[in-house]
Amino acid sequence: QVQLVESGGGLVQAGGSLTLSCAASGQFFLVGVMGWYRQTQGKERELVASIHRDGESTYSASVKGRFTISRENAKNTMYLKMSDVQPEDTAVYYCHADVRQSPFGGTRDDHWGQGTQVNVSS
Repeated sequence: QVQLVESGGGLVQAGGSLTLSCAASGQFFLVGVMGWYRQTQGKERELVASIHRDGESTYSASVKGRFTISRENAKNTMYLKMSDVQPEDTAVYYCHADVRQSPFGGTRDDHWGQGTQVNVSS
């Protein structure tokens, strides 16, 4: 059983900064690749950034240079530092994780957090 809980959302002015956190808890072997997604009403959920256990990361073109993704494997926690935020960044941000239940192999499990709202005012 796995739970992902996001935190850190809220209201921020354009040009400001905000940091989101996602903590994984429950029973599992390890958390593999993790990622941040965001979604606005009427639009499809999109990938913002992802990060592997070794720190290798990718970013969408719209946030590259402004956002920084990181993680602490020992804490099973991922972060998204958002800098120079813009009104276009307003969305519900979701945490996603690829969870491995056993060291002996098997299928991987996808898990999603409940989402946290980020509102950027101009």
